[in-house]
Amino acid sequence: MPWGTFSVVAADLAAGEWGGAVASRFLAVGSLVLFARAGVGAVATQSFINTDYGPRGLDLCAKDWTAQRALEALTSADEERGVRQAGIVDRAGTPANFTGSACVPWAGGATGQGFAVQGNMLAGPAVVSAMAEAMTKTSGSLARRMYAALVAGDRAGGDKRGRQAASILVCRDKGGYGGRNDRSLDLRVDDHPDPVTELGRLLDLHDLYLPPEGTLRAVPVDSRQAQQIQAWLSRLGYWQAPPDGQWTDALAARLYDYMFTENLELREQKGPFVDRQVLDYLQRHAEALGDAPKRHAEA
Repeated sequence: MPWGTFSVVAADLAAGEWGGAVASRFLAVGSLVLFARAGVGAVATQSFINTDYGPRGLDLCAKDWTAQRALEALTSADEERGVRQAGIVDRAGTPANFTGSACVPWAGGATGQGFAVQGNMLAGPAVVSAMAEAMTKTSGSLARRMYAALVAGDRAGGDKRGRQAASILVCRDKGGYGGRNDRSLDLRVDDHPDPVTELGRLLDLHDLYLPPEGTLRAVPVDSRQAQQIQAWLSRLGYWQAPPDGQWTDALAARLYDYMFTENLELREQKGPFVDRQVLDYLQRHAEALGDAPKRHAEA
């Protein structure tokens, strides 16, 4: 069965990142379309998917093949290339894409500096044009640029059958949790009425829990701020002493206990400093609790 998809693959050589983003009215689209490898490249394979394009394309790019050469090798060896669509960026960030002659219209793609966008069974060519423009004009991280491209494509009509799933993948050397792999970002919305918007919510959560390098903002804690932190922690059951406005090791420990529970431990600051987003999160959490019973404090 043919199915419509719009995707982008891209590289940010300065950040050492390669990745892709995709949306479609197809269940768990990200599990089939996107492939990337740090220092090597990224591949999107779609239309009547040939999942061999992903690992084989990356292996060719690892040999210093250009994206165009790799794509020509993949498609020339594929007897069903007429129904295939793919995009590649190589280790140098050079893009290429391919749309088979039998892909369901509208189908096509575009390339720009460090990116390739492509789609099939789309509402029209404006989808790809909007994605390319977003990649060119959006600033920020590779993930945010690719997400902006998905949003633009979705707003331009996207998959003409509707919406179901979306995904984003970014690979960077030792970028995974604990530095043990290269998957610095791997988010998937497998089945949702508004998957691109939901993917944006997950991207915001990812940046909250796993803050990108250089994004932490340390706020000095004075007496007034320390008293407010004590009051918030008290409402949440983490602080039992009267709020005296003193920043102590005990207060720092209880704040860390709270951060650990809320998956915010990577935002820990040393000394009498607290990350700005931790303060905002703590305030919202405490105020949302209102007069509800406090959680039981751990020993």
